Amino acid sequence: MPEPGTAGAALAPIVVTPGEARYDDMVSGYNKRWIGTPDRIRVIRSTAEAVDAVQELVDAGTRFSVRSGGGCFEDFVDNPEIEVVLDLSTLDEVTYDEERRAFAIQPGAILLNVYDTLLHRWGVTLPGGLCYSVGMGGHACGGGYGLMSRQFGLVVDHLYAVEVVVVDAAGRVGAVVATAEPDDPHHDLWWAHTGGGGGNFGVVTRYWFRTPGASGDDPRVLLPQPPSHVLLNVAAIPWTAIEGADFTRLLRNYIAWQNAHSAPGTPETALSSLLGLNHVSAGAVTLITQVDATVDGAEGILADHLAAIGEGTADGIREALAPAPTKATWGQVTRYVSTSNYAAPAVRVKAKSAYLRGNFTTEQAETIHRFLTTGEYSNPGASLIIFPYGGQIGTVAPDATAIPQRDSVVKMQYQAWWTDPAADERHLAWVRGMYKDVYVETGGVPVPDGTWDGCYINYADADLADPAHNTSGIPWPALYYKDSYPRLQRVKARWDPRNVFRHALSVEPSTAE
Repeated sequence: MPEPGTAGAALAPIVVTPGEARYDDMVSGYNKRWIGTPDRIRVIRSTAEAVDAVQELVDAGTRFSVRSGGGCFEDFVDNPEIEVVLDLSTLDEVTYDEERRAFAIQPGAILLNVYDTLLHRWGVTLPGGLCYSVGMGGHACGGGYGLMSRQFGLVVDHLYAVEVVVVDAAGRVGAVVATAEPDDPHHDLWWAHTGGGGGNFGVVTRYWFRTPGASGDDPRVLLPQPPSHVLLNVAAIPWTAIEGADFTRLLRNYIAWQNAHSAPGTPETALSSLLGLNHVSAGAVTLITQVDATVDGAEGILADHLAAIGEGTADGIREALAPAPTKATWGQVTRYVSTSNYAAPAVRVKAKSAYLRGNFTTEQAETIHRFLTTGEYSNPGASLIIFPYGGQIGTVAPDATAIPQRDSVVKMQYQAWWTDPAADERHLAWVRGMYKDVYVETGGVPVPDGTWDGCYINYADADLADPAHNTSGIPWPALYYKDSYPRLQRVKARWDPRNVFRHALSVEPSTAE
């Protein structure tokens, strides 16, 4: 256990209370289904301030939560039990730490700012997510995935160290730095933050990133260097061109290509494409493809990919999939994709996830088509988004990090976005219904079975802990963490024995001796 923090921060605490103009802007995150009513919000500006704030709250027995970017899909931060929110959004520096030979990134740094800073100062990047406003705080500890992951792995595959404010059995609060070094006595706490999810073990106040095996002290070679240019191809396939059989063929073709071209080191790992199976009311199915333009044969890789997806489908589909790429810098494309992938300010969201190692059955594809084309439901914000996996992700052993799903070829997000609170039940019923029916043979969830491989904790879904929605008999931790969960429980028991940091899907401390 670390030494307790020194009392009193250098600056007077920033405390926001109801009635202040800024309060309403600070009691909810991205998902407006969840709006909190905390007694106060404490803005955290340093690790020492976080230690002092947590000590004060623990001493008083106050229920609190922690927010960085505010991107959580569930009510882990904003729910009626929470009396105080610790807001880390202004802890947002991105620097290079010469002593650790690693990039130090604070939890409030949003992804687009991280990408821009790393690129412009040092010419490097992290293979992180597509939504610009997500904070590094929750993104990294849940895994971190993006369009560069097939080439460079997950964000956590580059995590060297993490600073965490923790609470011991006696209620003493202190800050610990845990590293990837095997002989570090805090190594287990580092491992838990390589996919163990946010809000489980303490308050993360800083991450350090360096690619394993990177040598020397030149920061320009200590993280992946993104390509100077990429090819961006955006295809919109009109629903009017898609019949039922063509939809099944299109979907299965896409997954088949991923199965055939996801081996690490193959040229095709320079390509990532997102298949957006949007509800018919959106007008089109979309395919966004990015290819590293600096690899040999980049245009041919793109053309072959699009042809394989359209093989055997109607003329209208294949015409929409004809390559028409734009060549631009990686930074320009990243900013475009990150900022265009966003919803209305008052968006309400329900999301579910799955990892796939094989392919959809014909019956599952037909089920998805039925939900996307039903005339009984209309919502342009309803979709199934399929993300490519494989490549470098698969080079990491399942137990080396807390993300065990390493041999999947895609992961996916079933989702609905809307703005009218009165329509909640209608939209929830749609996304829950599709998910349940796709996995009807395995209790309504993607049970790890050789074809499916569970779920992704950063797309948090509290339904998995509800027997009304998960009738598989497989507990929710096995869907997210598989065989890694007992180890996470042991870490929890060591570093948060009082279970101070908890929410609807938090790791439970191990009771084993």
